[in-house]
Amino acid sequence: MIVQKKYAAIDIGSNAIRLLVATITEKKGMEPKFRKSSLVRVPIRLGADVFLKAKISDKNRDRMVDAMHAFSLLMKAHGVEKYKACATSAMREAKNGNTVRDFIKEQAGVEIEIIDGNHEAAMIAATDLYALIQNDYNYIYVDVGGGSTEYTVYSNGKTVTSRSFKVGTVRLLNDLVDHSTWKEMETWIKEVTKDYEEIDMIGSGGNINNIFKTSGKKDGKPLTLSYLKKYDELLNSYTYEERITELDMKSDRADVIIPASRIYLNSMKWSGATKIYIPKIGLADGIIKSMYQNDN
Repeated sequence: MIVQKKYAAIDIGSNAIRLLVATITEKKGMEPKFRKSSLVRVPIRLGADVFLKAKISDKNRDRMVDAMHAFSLLMKAHGVEKYKACATSAMREAKNGNTVRDFIKEQAGVEIEIIDGNHEAAMIAATDLYALIQNDYNYIYVDVGGGSTEYTVYSNGKTVTSRSFKVGTVRLLNDLVDHSTWKEMETWIKEVTKDYEEIDMIGSGGNINNIFKTSGKKDGKPLTLSYLKKYDELLNSYTYEERITELDMKSDRADVIIPASRIYLNSMKWSGATKIYIPKIGLADGIIKSMYQNDN
């Protein structure tokens, strides 16, 4: 006898908004299985508003309301019994973030929780990340978003430390990350990884997933530092328009993938990692897992 539940997560990021619907299958004596039923991504770049003007524009506020109406209908069609919506750095830093949150609740009926960087990192850690981590090895996990990058160091199967930095792809595109922030990130990574002779990286985020998909590697196999360097050179050899036409990228991916690649490459160099694993996980997966864990 099996029991199936439908949960949904809404991830309101700085570069896009996502709805993930997951089917959870329970069977007595077995670990629950999580299967992605639907993933919808809407390219509303809130970070372009907030990091430049400190507030969400009326235009993007209204687009968010439309997206939430659509997400509500999709959740109803899927038979979702429980959902959670989380907003990260863009809404967190917007002067009108709380006002927009309340407006969306009033207009679309969707409740949004604005979370901090540490909460975001903890939710992502609630995913299948631990299935990848070997108990006798060291890892630095990197999640690159539009507004911030979250790091977590794991050693011997346990979390050692975590940190969030205001270094994200949308910020970098708009030249809003100064040298001192980069230096602080570099110093922190070198300090927390200096005692490990060997360390691998685990990367998440839409950009590294795109790079992995392009590589043709099988799921579970890592990319090497040398591959990432070569691909970064290839990306930079094309113009924005050519990345869309020649590399078949979406318009809102073709620009942010350049700073994202830079973050991953520097993180690997500073930590000494020569391999990066890319599991298909993200904040939305973590939201669903954390909801389920809290219910059981």
